[in-house]
Amino acid sequence: MPKAQSTRRVAHVLSAALLFAAAATLSGCASMIADHLPNAVGGLPENAPERAAVQPEFPAVHDMPPARNSVILTEAEKKKIKDELNATRDRIAKDSAANQASDDAAATTGSTGRARNP
Repeated sequence: MPKAQSTRRVAHVLSAALLFAAAATLSGCASMIADHLPNAVGGLPENAPERAAVQPEFPAVHDMPPARNSVILTEAEKKKIKDELNATRDRIAKDSAANQASDDAAATTGSTGRARNP
């Protein structure tokens, strides 16, 4: 291999390595750089809150939460809640059907009002 070609290859490898090192170095500062860029070129929006001076402590994710002090629902309470939910569902379905029927009637008679656009 000729010496000029070898020198050119080394120069290409060296420039690629320098480019990679510069990109890796700058990527660590990207969040700080973005704080000072205008919004038009990718910076933070005008109404963004200021960054905290001291970073908050990372939450202790392995700590167990305290034991609950609430009591489990009794079967009677569960049945009451279930009946209330079913009654609410039925009432909403009935109201929805009545509204749909009145909308359909208005649409067939040519009346304006609550009729939906087709």
